[in-house]
Amino acid sequence: MASKIPDIKTAKENRLKYVCISLGLMVALISGIAVAATFGAADISVSDVTQIVHSHLRNLPIPDDMRSLDLIVWQIRMPRILMAVIIGMALAGSGVVFQAVFQNPMADPYVLGISSGAAFGAATVIVTGFVVTIPFFSTVTLGAFIGAMAASFAVWQISKVGGKTQVMTLLLSGIALNFLLSSGISMLMVFNREQVERIVFWTMGSFATASWTQVAVMIIPVTVGILIFRIFSRDLNIMLMGEDVAQSLGVNVEYLRIILILTASAVTAAAVSVSGIIGFVGLIVPHAVRLMIGPDHRRLIPISVLVGGLFLLVADTVARTIFAPSEIPIGVMTAFIGAPYFIFLLQNSKGKLTGR
Repeated sequence: MASKIPDIKTAKENRLKYVCISLGLMVALISGIAVAATFGAADISVSDVTQIVHSHLRNLPIPDDMRSLDLIVWQIRMPRILMAVIIGMALAGSGVVFQAVFQNPMADPYVLGISSGAAFGAATVIVTGFVVTIPFFSTVTLGAFIGAMAASFAVWQISKVGGKTQVMTLLLSGIALNFLLSSGISMLMVFNREQVERIVFWTMGSFATASWTQVAVMIIPVTVGILIFRIFSRDLNIMLMGEDVAQSLGVNVEYLRIILILTASAVTAAAVSVSGIIGFVGLIVPHAVRLMIGPDHRRLIPISVLVGGLFLLVADTVARTIFAPSEIPIGVMTAFIGAPYFIFLLQNSKGKLTGR
Protein backbone atom coordinates (compact mmCIF):
# COMPACT_ATOMS: atom_id res chain seq x y z
CA MET A 1 0.00 0.00 0.00
CA ALA A 2 2.84 2.34 0.91
CA SER A 3 4.45 1.79 -2.49
CA LYS A 4 1.45 3.37 -4.15
CA ILE A 5 1.73 6.64 -2.21
CA PRO A 6 4.53 8.12 -4.39
CA ASP A 7 2.54 7.25 -7.52
CA ILE A 8 -0.59 8.94 -6.17
CA LYS A 9 1.43 11.97 -5.11
CA THR A 10 3.11 12.17 -8.53
CA ALA A 11 -0.25 11.87 -10.30
CA LYS A 12 -1.68 14.72 -8.22
CA GLU A 13 1.37 16.88 -8.91
CA ASN A 14 1.11 16.19 -12.64
CA ARG A 15 -2.60 16.99 -12.60
CA LEU A 16 -1.96 20.26 -10.75
CA LYS A 17 0.82 21.12 -13.21
CA TYR A 18 -1.53 20.44 -16.14
CA VAL A 19 -4.30 22.59 -14.65
CA CYS A 20 -1.90 25.47 -13.93
CA ILE A 21 -0.40 25.34 -17.42
CA SER A 22 -3.86 25.19 -19.02
CA LEU A 23 -5.16 28.16 -17.04
CA GLY A 24 -1.97 30.10 -17.69
CA LEU A 25 -2.21 29.50 -21.44
CA MET A 26 -5.88 30.48 -21.51
CA VAL A 27 -5.11 33.75 -19.72
CA ALA A 28 -2.13 34.36 -22.01
CA LEU A 29 -4.25 33.68 -25.10
CA ILE A 30 -7.08 36.00 -24.05
CA SER A 31 -4.61 38.70 -23.02
CA GLY A 32 -2.68 38.19 -26.25
CA ILE A 33 -5.81 38.71 -28.33
CA ALA A 34 -6.55 41.99 -26.54
CA VAL A 35 -2.97 43.22 -26.84
CA ALA A 36 -2.61 42.15 -30.49
CA ALA A 37 -5.68 44.24 -31.36
CA THR A 38 -3.82 47.37 -30.23
CA PHE A 39 -0.99 46.89 -32.74
CA GLY A 40 -1.28 48.65 -36.08
CA ALA A 41 -1.18 52.03 -37.76
CA ALA A 42 -3.94 53.44 -35.53
CA ASP A 43 -3.04 54.07 -31.87
CA ILE A 44 -5.60 52.10 -29.87
CA SER A 45 -5.31 51.22 -26.18
CA VAL A 46 -6.19 47.93 -24.50
CA SER A 47 -9.03 49.67 -22.64
CA ASP A 48 -10.50 50.86 -25.96
CA VAL A 49 -10.28 47.33 -27.36
CA THR A 50 -11.90 45.90 -24.23
CA GLN A 51 -14.74 48.45 -24.37
CA ILE A 52 -15.41 47.81 -28.07
CA VAL A 53 -15.41 44.02 -27.66
CA HIS A 54 -17.61 44.25 -24.56
CA SER A 55 -20.10 46.47 -26.42
CA HIS A 56 -20.38 43.98 -29.29
CA LEU A 57 -20.69 40.95 -27.02
CA ARG A 58 -23.40 42.65 -24.95
CA ASN A 59 -25.01 44.19 -28.05
CA LEU A 60 -24.56 47.71 -26.64
CA PRO A 61 -24.38 50.84 -28.82
CA ILE A 62 -20.91 52.09 -29.77
CA PRO A 63 -20.23 55.70 -28.61
CA ASP A 64 -20.03 58.18 -31.48
CA ASP A 65 -16.44 59.13 -30.64
CA MET A 66 -15.35 55.48 -30.96
CA ARG A 67 -17.00 54.53 -34.26
CA SER A 68 -13.78 54.84 -36.26
CA LEU A 69 -11.92 52.76 -33.69
CA ASP A 70 -14.74 50.23 -33.74
CA LEU A 71 -14.33 49.78 -37.50
CA ILE A 72 -10.60 49.15 -37.12
CA VAL A 73 -10.80 46.85 -34.11
CA TRP A 74 -13.98 44.87 -34.74
CA GLN A 75 -14.14 44.65 -38.53
CA ILE A 76 -10.44 44.52 -39.46
CA ARG A 77 -8.20 43.40 -36.62
CA MET A 78 -10.33 41.00 -34.57
CA PRO A 79 -11.33 38.67 -37.45
CA ARG A 80 -7.69 38.41 -38.48
CA ILE A 81 -6.53 37.79 -34.91
CA LEU A 82 -9.15 35.13 -34.23
CA MET A 83 -8.46 33.46 -37.57
CA ALA A 84 -4.77 33.22 -36.69
CA VAL A 85 -5.68 31.62 -33.34
CA ILE A 86 -8.09 29.13 -34.94
CA ILE A 87 -5.63 28.10 -37.67
CA GLY A 88 -2.84 27.74 -35.11
CA MET A 89 -5.06 25.47 -33.01
CA ALA A 90 -6.01 23.40 -36.06
CA LEU A 91 -2.44 22.88 -37.26
CA ALA A 92 -1.03 22.12 -33.80
CA GLY A 93 -3.79 19.63 -32.97
CA SER A 94 -3.42 17.89 -36.31
CA GLY A 95 0.36 17.80 -35.83
CA VAL A 96 -0.01 15.90 -32.56
CA VAL A 97 -2.28 13.35 -34.21
CA PHE A 98 -0.10 12.81 -37.28
CA GLN A 99 3.01 12.30 -35.14
CA ALA A 100 1.17 9.77 -32.97
CA VAL A 101 -0.47 7.84 -35.80
CA PHE A 102 2.69 7.66 -37.91
CA GLN A 103 4.90 7.02 -34.86
CA ASN A 104 7.22 9.56 -36.47
CA PRO A 105 8.37 12.79 -34.76
CA MET A 106 8.99 14.37 -38.18
CA ALA A 107 5.38 14.00 -39.30
CA ASP A 108 3.33 17.18 -39.60
CA PRO A 109 -0.06 18.22 -41.07
CA TYR A 110 1.41 18.44 -44.58
CA VAL A 111 2.90 14.96 -44.67
CA LEU A 112 0.17 13.55 -46.94
CA GLY A 113 0.66 16.14 -49.66
CA ILE A 114 -2.11 18.31 -48.21
CA SER A 115 -0.19 21.57 -48.62
CA SER A 116 0.82 20.86 -52.21
CA GLY A 117 -2.69 19.68 -53.03
CA ALA A 118 -4.17 22.89 -51.64
CA ALA A 119 -1.62 25.02 -53.51
CA PHE A 120 -2.29 23.17 -56.75
CA GLY A 121 -6.05 23.56 -56.34
CA ALA A 122 -5.75 27.27 -55.59
CA ALA A 123 -3.29 27.82 -58.45
CA THR A 124 -5.61 26.03 -60.87
CA VAL A 125 -8.52 28.30 -59.95
CA ILE A 126 -6.31 31.39 -60.22
CA VAL A 127 -4.94 30.59 -63.69
CA THR A 128 -8.37 29.66 -65.05
CA GLY A 129 -9.63 33.10 -64.05
CA PHE A 130 -12.65 31.64 -62.25
CA VAL A 131 -12.04 33.73 -59.12
CA VAL A 132 -15.34 34.57 -57.46
CA THR A 133 -15.88 35.71 -53.88
CA ILE A 134 -19.19 35.22 -52.13
CA PRO A 135 -20.07 35.80 -48.45
CA PHE A 136 -19.03 32.36 -47.19
CA PHE A 137 -15.98 31.56 -49.32
CA SER A 138 -14.14 32.24 -52.54
CA THR A 139 -13.56 29.83 -55.41
CA VAL A 140 -9.85 29.94 -54.60
CA THR A 141 -10.63 28.69 -51.08
CA LEU A 142 -12.90 25.99 -52.45
CA GLY A 143 -10.27 24.92 -54.99
CA ALA A 144 -7.63 24.75 -52.27
CA PHE A 145 -9.86 22.62 -50.02
CA ILE A 146 -10.77 20.23 -52.83
CA GLY A 147 -7.12 19.96 -53.87
CA ALA A 148 -5.99 19.25 -50.31
CA MET A 149 -8.59 16.54 -49.73
CA ALA A 150 -8.00 14.99 -53.16
CA ALA A 151 -4.27 14.77 -52.46
CA SER A 152 -4.91 13.18 -49.07
CA PHE A 153 -7.31 10.65 -50.59
CA ALA A 154 -4.87 9.82 -53.40
CA VAL A 155 -2.04 9.14 -50.94
CA TRP A 156 -4.37 7.00 -48.85
CA GLN A 157 -5.32 4.87 -51.87
CA ILE A 158 -1.73 4.50 -53.07
CA SER A 159 -0.54 3.31 -49.66
CA LYS A 160 -3.12 0.53 -49.29
CA VAL A 161 -1.60 -2.96 -49.28
CA GLY A 162 -4.00 -5.87 -48.97
CA GLY A 163 -6.79 -3.59 -47.77
CA LYS A 164 -4.63 -2.08 -45.03
CA THR A 165 -2.55 1.07 -44.93
CA GLN A 166 1.18 0.82 -44.33
CA VAL A 167 2.57 3.78 -42.39
CA MET A 168 5.89 3.90 -44.20
CA THR A 169 4.19 3.60 -47.59
CA LEU A 170 1.82 6.38 -46.57
CA LEU A 171 4.70 8.69 -45.71
CA LEU A 172 6.63 7.91 -48.89
CA SER A 173 3.48 8.35 -51.01
CA GLY A 174 2.92 11.76 -49.43
CA ILE A 175 6.48 12.82 -50.22
CA ALA A 176 6.20 11.63 -53.82
CA LEU A 177 2.87 13.38 -54.34
CA ASN A 178 4.28 16.57 -52.84
CA PHE A 179 7.01 16.62 -55.48
CA LEU A 180 4.56 15.78 -58.26
CA LEU A 181 2.11 18.54 -57.32
CA SER A 182 4.92 21.04 -56.77
CA SER A 183 6.10 20.40 -60.31
CA GLY A 184 2.51 20.85 -61.49
CA ILE A 185 2.33 24.24 -59.77
CA SER A 186 5.61 25.24 -61.41
CA MET A 187 4.21 24.28 -64.82
CA LEU A 188 1.11 26.39 -64.19
CA MET A 189 3.28 29.37 -63.32
CA VAL A 190 5.51 28.90 -66.38
CA PHE A 191 2.55 29.03 -68.76
CA ASN A 192 0.65 31.71 -66.81
CA ARG A 193 3.35 34.20 -65.87
CA GLU A 194 0.90 37.05 -65.31
CA GLN A 195 -0.54 35.09 -62.38
CA VAL A 196 2.80 34.08 -60.82
CA GLU A 197 2.81 36.80 -58.17
CA ARG A 198 -0.68 35.95 -56.98
CA ILE A 199 0.06 32.22 -56.80
CA VAL A 200 3.31 32.78 -54.91
CA PHE A 201 1.66 35.17 -52.45
CA TRP A 202 -1.11 32.67 -51.75
CA THR A 203 1.35 29.85 -51.09
CA MET A 204 3.25 32.00 -48.55
CA GLY A 205 0.14 32.35 -46.38
CA SER A 206 -1.78 35.37 -45.12
CA PHE A 207 -4.70 36.35 -42.87
CA ALA A 208 -5.11 39.76 -44.50
CA THR A 209 -8.50 38.88 -46.02
CA ALA A 210 -9.96 37.28 -42.88
CA SER A 211 -13.58 38.16 -42.13
CA TRP A 212 -16.14 37.34 -39.45
CA THR A 213 -17.86 35.02 -41.91
CA GLN A 214 -14.68 33.02 -42.43
CA VAL A 215 -14.10 32.88 -38.68
CA ALA A 216 -17.63 31.54 -38.10
CA VAL A 217 -17.22 28.93 -40.84
CA MET A 218 -13.79 27.79 -39.65
CA ILE A 219 -14.80 27.36 -36.01
CA ILE A 220 -17.06 24.43 -36.88
CA PRO A 221 -14.61 21.95 -38.51
CA VAL A 222 -11.75 22.91 -36.19
CA THR A 223 -13.83 22.47 -33.03
CA VAL A 224 -15.29 19.15 -34.21
CA GLY A 225 -11.85 17.92 -35.24
CA ILE A 226 -10.24 18.81 -31.92
CA LEU A 227 -13.07 17.10 -30.02
CA ILE A 228 -12.52 13.92 -32.07
CA PHE A 229 -8.79 14.09 -31.35
CA ARG A 230 -9.54 14.38 -27.63
CA ILE A 231 -12.04 11.50 -27.67
CA PHE A 232 -9.41 9.14 -29.10
CA SER A 233 -6.53 10.46 -26.96
CA ARG A 234 -6.53 7.37 -24.73
CA ASP A 235 -6.23 5.11 -27.77
CA LEU A 236 -3.34 7.22 -29.03
CA ASN A 237 -1.59 6.64 -25.71
CA ILE A 238 -2.01 2.90 -26.15
CA MET A 239 -0.65 3.08 -29.70
CA LEU A 240 2.61 4.47 -28.28
CA MET A 241 3.28 0.95 -26.99
CA GLY A 242 3.16 -0.48 -30.51
CA GLU A 243 0.44 -1.76 -32.82
CA ASP A 244 0.59 -5.35 -31.57
CA VAL A 245 0.16 -4.29 -27.95
CA ALA A 246 -2.63 -1.90 -28.92
CA GLN A 247 -4.45 -4.69 -30.77
CA SER A 248 -4.12 -7.00 -27.77
CA LEU A 249 -5.63 -4.30 -25.55
CA GLY A 250 -8.70 -4.01 -27.77
CA VAL A 251 -7.78 -1.05 -29.96
CA ASN A 252 -8.78 -1.41 -33.60
CA VAL A 253 -5.61 0.16 -34.99
CA GLU A 254 -6.71 0.28 -38.62
CA TYR A 255 -10.06 1.85 -37.78
CA LEU A 256 -8.40 4.33 -35.42
CA ARG A 257 -5.84 5.28 -38.07
CA ILE A 258 -8.54 5.86 -40.70
CA ILE A 259 -10.69 8.04 -38.42
CA LEU A 260 -7.83 10.16 -37.13
CA ILE A 261 -6.00 10.62 -40.44
CA LEU A 262 -9.22 11.57 -42.24
CA THR A 263 -10.19 13.98 -39.47
CA ALA A 264 -6.72 15.55 -39.23
CA SER A 265 -6.54 15.82 -43.02
CA ALA A 266 -9.95 17.54 -43.19
CA VAL A 267 -9.02 19.98 -40.41
CA THR A 268 -5.70 20.78 -42.10
CA ALA A 269 -7.34 21.13 -45.51
CA ALA A 270 -9.89 23.57 -44.09
CA ALA A 271 -7.12 25.58 -42.42
CA VAL A 272 -4.89 25.70 -45.49
CA SER A 273 -7.77 26.63 -47.79
CA VAL A 274 -8.33 29.95 -45.99
CA SER A 275 -4.81 30.81 -44.89
CA GLY A 276 -2.44 29.42 -47.51
CA ILE A 277 0.61 27.36 -46.62
CA ILE A 278 1.78 27.90 -43.02
CA GLY A 279 4.56 25.53 -42.05
CA PHE A 280 6.24 24.44 -38.81
CA VAL A 281 3.27 25.07 -36.49
CA GLY A 282 2.17 21.43 -36.55
CA LEU A 283 5.77 20.26 -36.32
CA ILE A 284 7.41 22.27 -33.54
CA VAL A 285 4.45 22.98 -31.24
CA PRO A 286 3.73 19.29 -30.41
CA HIS A 287 7.45 18.73 -29.78
CA ALA A 288 7.76 21.72 -27.46
CA VAL A 289 4.62 20.78 -25.51
CA ARG A 290 5.64 17.12 -25.29
CA LEU A 291 8.93 18.11 -23.71
CA MET A 292 7.04 20.34 -21.27
CA ILE A 293 4.24 18.03 -20.06
CA GLY A 294 5.06 14.55 -21.39
CA PRO A 295 3.54 12.22 -24.01
CA ASP A 296 0.06 11.70 -22.48
CA HIS A 297 -2.27 12.69 -25.34
CA ARG A 298 -5.13 13.43 -22.95
CA ARG A 299 -3.09 16.49 -21.93
CA LEU A 300 -0.83 16.86 -24.95
CA ILE A 301 -3.67 17.59 -27.38
CA PRO A 302 -5.45 20.41 -25.46
CA ILE A 303 -2.17 22.06 -24.40
CA SER A 304 -0.79 21.87 -27.95
CA VAL A 305 -4.00 23.42 -29.27
CA LEU A 306 -3.65 26.37 -26.88
CA VAL A 307 0.07 26.81 -27.60
CA GLY A 308 -0.56 26.58 -31.35
CA GLY A 309 -3.15 29.33 -31.20
CA LEU A 310 -0.88 31.54 -29.09
CA PHE A 311 2.15 30.86 -31.30
CA LEU A 312 0.41 31.79 -34.54
CA LEU A 313 -1.20 34.84 -32.89
CA VAL A 314 2.22 36.17 -31.90
CA ALA A 315 3.76 35.27 -35.27
CA ASP A 316 1.03 37.04 -37.24
CA THR A 317 1.14 40.12 -35.01
CA VAL A 318 4.88 40.41 -35.61
CA ALA A 319 4.47 39.71 -39.33
CA ARG A 320 1.98 42.54 -39.84
CA THR A 321 3.65 45.14 -37.63
CA ILE A 322 7.43 44.74 -37.63
CA PHE A 323 7.88 46.35 -41.07
CA ALA A 324 4.56 48.22 -41.23
CA PRO A 325 3.00 49.29 -43.52
CA SER A 326 4.61 46.37 -45.39
CA GLU A 327 3.61 42.89 -44.25
CA ILE A 328 5.62 39.67 -44.05
CA PRO A 329 3.69 36.57 -45.24
CA ILE A 330 2.79 34.49 -42.20
CA GLY A 331 4.28 31.34 -43.74
CA VAL A 332 7.63 33.11 -44.02
CA MET A 333 7.42 34.28 -40.41
CA THR A 334 6.59 30.83 -38.97
CA ALA A 335 9.45 29.29 -40.95
CA PHE A 336 11.82 32.01 -39.73
CA ILE A 337 10.82 31.34 -36.12
CA GLY A 338 10.20 27.62 -36.38
CA ALA A 339 13.27 26.37 -38.24
CA PRO A 340 15.90 27.61 -35.72
CA TYR A 341 13.76 26.47 -32.80
CA PHE A 342 13.30 23.03 -34.32
CA ILE A 343 17.06 22.72 -34.83
CA PHE A 344 17.48 23.69 -31.18
CA LEU A 345 15.02 20.97 -30.13
CA LEU A 346 16.84 18.38 -32.22
CA GLN A 347 20.21 19.28 -30.73
CA ASN A 348 19.09 19.36 -27.10
CA SER A 349 16.45 16.65 -26.89
CA LYS A 350 17.31 13.98 -29.45
CA GLY A 351 16.39 11.15 -27.14
CA LYS A 352 13.09 12.61 -25.94
CA LEU A 353 11.33 13.67 -29.13
CA THR A 354 9.56 10.35 -29.67
CA GLY A 355 7.94 10.60 -26.25
CA ARG A 356 9.28 7.20 -25.21
